[in-house]
Parts: sequence; structure tokens; C-alpha cells
Amino acid sequence: MFQYLIRRLLVMVPTLLAISAIVFTIIQLPPGDYLSTLIAELQSQGETANLERIAFLREQYGLDRTPVEQYFHWLFGLLQGDLGWSFEYNLPVSQVIGDRLALSFLIAFVTVLFTYAVAFPIGIYSATHQYSWGDYGLTLLGFLGLATPSFLLALVMLYLANVWFGTSVGGLMDPEYVDAPMSWGKFLSVLEHLWIPVIVIGTSGTAAMIRRLRANLLDELQKQYFTTAKAKGLPPRRALLKYPLRMSLNPFISDIGDLLPHMISGAAIVSVVMSLPTNGPMLLSALRSQDMYLAGSFLMIEAVLIVVGVFLSDLALAALDPRIRLHGGATK
Repeated sequence: MFQYLIRRLLVMVPTLLAISAIVFTIIQLPPGDYLSTLIAELQSQGETANLERIAFLREQYGLDRTPVEQYFHWLFGLLQGDLGWSFEYNLPVSQVIGDRLALSFLIAFVTVLFTYAVAFPIGIYSATHQYSWGDYGLTLLGFLGLATPSFLLALVMLYLANVWFGTSVGGLMDPEYVDAPMSWGKFLSVLEHLWIPVIVIGTSGTAAMIRRLRANLLDELQKQYFTTAKAKGLPPRRALLKYPLRMSLNPFISDIGDLLPHMISGAAIVSVVMSLPTNGPMLLSALRSQDMYLAGSFLMIEAVLIVVGVFLSDLALAALDPRIRLHGGATK
């Protein structure tokens, strides 16, 4: 077990180095850079760009270096905890993304709790009451959740929240708290607005999880070990929770690798529609403006979370399912 952990940790290092090179290469693929985009925007508006000022900024930001030099400068900064400089906001990247990371994590964490709290009871009920009226009704709701586009549901929820509850449309807090420091009033304002994006973002994930859990659990309920457990006198509820449900959780545990980055990035389209101050809209803006250090930092944070998430999911799967072994070799 210890050797497996050390081996996986050592593999993570070259994996992240390769991802960083790919991310930086992709960001550099579009022609020009941030300052070239800025000059084009000024010229389209009929303004003249100060070429001396542009040349000074290009030298100051290191855009006059070769792409290889820029990459290693960025990489060594990442290793030292320096995410680089945001050209668009004229601030260090760590200051730009700090508050948005916290709000993105809050939304995603509550969404995950909402998804699991709703999906698991419904999925278990649908599997244990197959082809009942309740199963048909919940299946219909699940298909509606899968078929409804998130941006359309966001518009509907914004309207209903404004009409029924008087909650202002868009944003994650009242306007007076946008630039204010954290306080009790700001916290209550965030909670007042939080339930809307949680329902919108979590609906599709909840519907998909219900269908997957129902299918997995139905497959496990037909196996002989569950019939044997009931025949030996084990109470049905205890037998369900101890054996079939446990075996049905493997796909959800393996999804931890995708779950962690989603807790940071969130649903970008929903965030744009609902004007949420999360990382998704900022990442899209950074990619459009070629703010390479800001975009690269977002992508590297998500890459680290994916690698760590896959590592944690492997360990959790081995603990959950004794059939999964962390070392190779055949077993009798």
C-alpha cells in the first residue's frame, strides 16, 4: 500500500508538468497576445495606441520573450506560489481569483450536498419499487431534469425568484454588498441568493445520478449474494445498505476526479446567465482577451484538482470494494 502511494505521487509530478506545457502551448496558439488584442480594440474604436507605452508594457510583462522563456518563467513562478500577473485587471492573479475561488467553492459544495441529498433517496426508492407509480413519476421528473437546458432553467428560476420571493435577478448578493467586506448581512444576502444557482446547476446532475443509481442498484439486487443475505435472516433494509448499495457506489466514487474541478470552475454558462461572480465567466473572459497567466492559472488549478481527485478516488474505491486491489498480480 505504501509503495503504491509513493509510486502514484511520483507519477503525478511528470503528469502535471506535461499538462502545464500543453496548457501554455494551447494558450499561446492564437496569434498575437493581450497587448495586440488591446491595440486592435483601440483602433476599432478610432483611438490611437501609444506605441512606446505598448512596447514598455510588452517588456514589463515579458511578452517580448520567446514562448519557451515565457513558459519557464511562468512554471518557476507556479512552483514558488506565484500565479503570475493579470494583464486585464493589472493585478496579481492570486488577488484576482481569490474571492471568486471562495464563492465558486461555496456554490459547488452546496450543489454537491443538494445533489446527493436528493438523488440517493429517490434512486434507492425507484430501484426498490420498480415499475410502481412512484417509480414512473420520479423517472418522468428525472427525464425532464436531463432534457431541460441549464440556461433555460436559470431564466425561469430567476423570474420565479423575483416574482414569488422578491429576490433580485442575477448575482449572488445584493448590490450594496458586492464590494463590501464580509459581514453578517453579506452572509445572509449570499444565502438568500444561493439556493437559485444551486437548484439550477444541481438539477441535471441530480437527474443523471438518480438514473445511474437506479440502474446500478437494480443490477445488484438481482445477484445471488443479496438473495442469500435475505435468506439467512438479515433484515431487508440492512441487507440493502450493507451489500447492493455499497457495490452501486463505485461509479460515484470514481467521479471524484471530475467532482473536484467542478467545485472550482462551476457551470460557466449558468454563471454568465445569472451574473454569478464565479470563475467560469472570468476564465472565458481571460481566454478571449488572451490574458494568458490568468487563464493558465485557472486551467492548472483544475488540472491539479483532477489529478488529486483521481488519486483520492482510487484510494476510496479500494477501501469501499474489497475486490479492487492496489497491487498487480493474479489472486486465487
